[in-house]
Amino acid sequence: MHTIWVPDLSGDEGPKYLSLARALREAIRTAALPQGTQLPTVRDLAYRLAVTPGTVSRAYQIATQEGLLEATVGRGTFVAARRPRLGPSQSLFTDRDPGVDEGRVDLRSPQLPDVGQTAIFGDILRKVSLDVGIEWLDYTHQNGEAPLREAVVTWLCNRVLGPICEDDVMLTHGGQSGIGLVLDCCLRGDRPVVLIEDLAYPGFRYAARAARAEVIGIELDEEGIRPDALEAACKRYGAQVLCLTPSAQNPTTARMSPERMSQIVSIARRYDLQIIEDECYFYSGAPDPALRALAPERVWYAGSLSKSVSAALRFGYVICPTGMGPTGRLAAQHAFFALSKPLAAFALELFNSGAADDIRASVEAEFSDRLQMVINRLGAFDLSWQKGIPFAWLRLPQGWRAYTFTRMAEEQGVLLRAADQYAMSNGRAPNAVRLAIAGGIPRQQLDAGLAAMGYMLPRPPNDMAV
Repeated sequence: MHTIWVPDLSGDEGPKYLSLARALREAIRTAALPQGTQLPTVRDLAYRLAVTPGTVSRAYQIATQEGLLEATVGRGTFVAARRPRLGPSQSLFTDRDPGVDEGRVDLRSPQLPDVGQTAIFGDILRKVSLDVGIEWLDYTHQNGEAPLREAVVTWLCNRVLGPICEDDVMLTHGGQSGIGLVLDCCLRGDRPVVLIEDLAYPGFRYAARAARAEVIGIELDEEGIRPDALEAACKRYGAQVLCLTPSAQNPTTARMSPERMSQIVSIARRYDLQIIEDECYFYSGAPDPALRALAPERVWYAGSLSKSVSAALRFGYVICPTGMGPTGRLAAQHAFFALSKPLAAFALELFNSGAADDIRASVEAEFSDRLQMVINRLGAFDLSWQKGIPFAWLRLPQGWRAYTFTRMAEEQGVLLRAADQYAMSNGRAPNAVRLAIAGGIPRQQLDAGLAAMGYMLPRPPNDMAV
């Protein structure tokens, strides 16, 4: 039988799912929910708390990842332990839950449209399968990856990165894998310091903490990190690595000017900072040089196919600083030897056949059309966006709080990410939300969700304790 446990969340600030997760931890720690207790169903607890099912689902997921709860298909969710297990306690982002989120307009993460990838992938897999040989039974080695590294260099030929060659390339299992490998290469000492943007892709701080680093947020302005704040942090903390997204700041969409980039590079050289330039949101028409073109001796340029071809492939790359390619590949070798044979063979054919370029062009065109839909519906509000980037940043009108807006949008069938999901745990988040472009749902459904948001924005709730 389910317990009738109903926590009091009325006094908590911030997102309700985080408040519920904290309440779960406290109830389990104090044995108010003893080990083995079966929790209410998602929908039952949501009804009792007057929140959405998605709110309860996210809180349950966090507690499950911490080892406090365990979910058994067909039986329910039970208290598993009184203390969180060691290791990561929260996922990069809450995974989509088809059972809860089906039929909703999910704008939490960019969803690639199918512009023919599935058929192309099937053809490539059939072609690759004809070349399977005895070498597929042994451990993988990086010796045979030079053609794939060369293909990555060609893939990036429209991006101004400075002189690069295949020897500068480290192949990875996606962008997050690349960030972790770069930190393995760069961090030294018992408690190294990593600097990130004050609002940033959470993968930066999770990778840094996994490397036992202290993470410090740097204040932002309309162009990204502020040079004065960066220099002050370098003087105070003696940091080793700076992580940033200069061409399309995630989540605010800000873009650094060449002048700002030069200021950042000067500071990095003065304090011997290594820089991770995350450009997974690579746009083939990006107008300005990448940061790596200005400082090839210290910039690690990380990218992937996740936002342009397929997120399921888990294929990424890092353009290492000049002369550091062997060091990067050695870190990858220690982590996973080399890419798996199927992935490497698949990716090489994807590049060499021209399919990767064709898919990217079609995806960018579809994202551009859908971004225009966002602008048409919400452009009258405080909305920031960039051409070619599959997300936008919406600063909410007076009277709204981000967590209230996301909750009420969810009740209207629209799923968003509030600014607090990108902020440091001790940082301040603005009243803003990020809207990712949903390429995987019909345009009519997307437009209806945007229209619902447009109706809500000028009508904030009177009771801000909601």
